[in-house]
Amino acid sequence: MEDLSAEDLAIPPIKYEYLDHTADVQLHAWGESLQEAFEQCAMAMFGYMTDLDRVEMTEVHHVEAEGDDLHSLLFHFLDELLFMFSAERFIIPKKVKITEMDQENFKIKATAIGEEFTLGKHPQGTEVKAITYSAMQILDRPDAERPEVFVIIDI
Repeated sequence: MEDLSAEDLAIPPIKYEYLDHTADVQLHAWGESLQEAFEQCAMAMFGYMTDLDRVEMTEVHHVEAEGDDLHSLLFHFLDELLFMFSAERFIIPKKVKITEMDQENFKIKATAIGEEFTLGKHPQGTEVKAITYSAMQILDRPDAERPEVFVIIDI
């Protein structure tokens, strides 16, 4: 595993919740910055899949995403993380940290730290089939209390 600092391994406080939505689940995440709101949205998605308290940080994976606007950037960011889970031996992160976020060119580089999902160790939550654009909202206005994102996932 890469050399990680204490800051790399520090888990930030939870800033997301689950809202009822027919046949799907809406993730609502927020943060002190839009970057943190995106990170929290990613963790909300994985928190719906398993109990993140049982995930250890033993493996590091890097993901990159780009879009044509902020909505497509958020979509592709979450989609890349979902693909990482599906294709990379079911890697479930305990922490997702965006290392670069270019809001003008709509590009993200992020690090996911976690481990392979193992039945028995990790409770099986609900499988996330896909990210959707349906009712996606990104609220990041100067007059707002905090940046927030809303994303509906297909389960």
